[in-house]
Amino acid sequence: MVRIANAVRPRLARAAAAAKPRVTRLTEAVRPGPDRPSRTRNVRTWQYSAGAATAGLALAAGVVTAAGPWDANGQRTAERDRAAALERSGGADHGSSGTASGAPRPAPSAAAVLAGLDAGADTVSTKKAPPGRKALADVLKPLLNAPALGGTHTASVVDIGTGRRLYGSGAGKALTPASTTKIATAVAALSALGPDHRFTTRTALEPGTGELVLVGGGDPTLTAHRKADGWASLRTLATGTAGALKKRGVHEVTLSYDTTLYSGPALHRIGVNENLAPVSALTVDEGRTDASSSGPVTRVGDPAADAAHKFAGFLNDAGVKTSAPGPSKAGGTAETLATVSSPPLSALVERMLTNSDNDIAEALARHTALASGGQASYAGGAKAVAARLGRLGLPLSGTAFHDGSGLDRDDRLTADLLTALLVKAGDPADPGLRPVLTGLPVAGFTGTLAARYSNGAAGVVRAKTGTLTGVNTLAGTVVDQDGRLLAFAFLASGTTNPPEAQAALDVTATALAGCGCG
Repeated sequence: MVRIANAVRPRLARAAAAAKPRVTRLTEAVRPGPDRPSRTRNVRTWQYSAGAATAGLALAAGVVTAAGPWDANGQRTAERDRAAALERSGGADHGSSGTASGAPRPAPSAAAVLAGLDAGADTVSTKKAPPGRKALADVLKPLLNAPALGGTHTASVVDIGTGRRLYGSGAGKALTPASTTKIATAVAALSALGPDHRFTTRTALEPGTGELVLVGGGDPTLTAHRKADGWASLRTLATGTAGALKKRGVHEVTLSYDTTLYSGPALHRIGVNENLAPVSALTVDEGRTDASSSGPVTRVGDPAADAAHKFAGFLNDAGVKTSAPGPSKAGGTAETLATVSSPPLSALVERMLTNSDNDIAEALARHTALASGGQASYAGGAKAVAARLGRLGLPLSGTAFHDGSGLDRDDRLTADLLTALLVKAGDPADPGLRPVLTGLPVAGFTGTLAARYSNGAAGVVRAKTGTLTGVNTLAGTVVDQDGRLLAFAFLASGTTNPPEAQAALDVTATALAGCGCG
């Protein structure tokens, strides 16, 4: 860790020196004042001069490689994927986003190499900074008081290397977290199931009846696309099933499908919505009605029936005739003919966080419930997530979970909990939680941050976004001027202009990256 910090520090110092005058003007620009008109467009953050461009690019590339040391093999394809990512900001509730297919695949998580954390350290006041250095509170407070962030906002900044809080403002006050809820869902699912867990979809033949049952295993990434790109393929399952049937001399079946793994209502409380399909244990391509793999789009009304009809078509193409599929339940004596399994849970978590994927989030909440002996429903998933976080010793005071995605406006999280989750994910004692950090979107490069930070701390900030009407949140990690890896969480309620609120949060994270504060 020391060697990494020493290697990164000179580049950070050079870039900070070049950007310091700009950051100073930026702070003054957003400071409320009676004679200062409101800004109607995004505030530009670090605008490097031509002479500092090369150093800035080297900084971004170097920090993306070295900043999160556990992440040396995680999502290092960001630069190569940037052009594709810019076409689809993805996610459920993040404004306009592209829906092109072929989203970049998440990379595997790397082993833990962080120094030990001192999670029990006392809160540190930053009001008194060392001589010649600015207090962190003096940098962040005026930025967080920007009118664009509405009337209620909270914040927390924690040094991941020590576990010590460097800044807090209402950090224990619970607010609507929007999609930053997915950080909690990810930690709970990885803790309950482990990063190597896979979800399996299978076919089963009922003895003596000629009934073939397609059994949903709750894989939210099962695909019917011709190119599966490493995800479990419904076409592959059909090919394997047809081969097994023909070996038994069976060329015609009664097709059924089993969704009994999940329980409770399929529709979220928000109702029919482009951000989330009805939740089912059997679904392909998230019930999307186009070739997209992320972002809002019209969904099918019955994902299980849609999957079964597509499966029937693939079986017919393979020479096995089927009846019109209907719901059923595979019996205990049914013979499994073929299976396909998802990539490991670590990859699903990374895809969920990078693209803010609500369908994956709700599936992972249900699997957390199943692993905990609960009901795989909205209520059961929410209860299991909270219970799992409590077992990890995380601060849950004032929090409330109602789903796994953060689409429910009654969800409540604190900035304290969000930073604690990120610190926990970086703890060497919990290497299985590392995908929570490697899955965070990279500013200016991937996922829901691909089109943000073009003039700011691109490649340095990694964060989960959250947006609902009147709510804007941001939680993630950043390397500051001193080479410290920091976890931060900013939550704002009562916002009225989402682009301006997003810009204000980005300005704050960028200032944090450029700060060598006490």
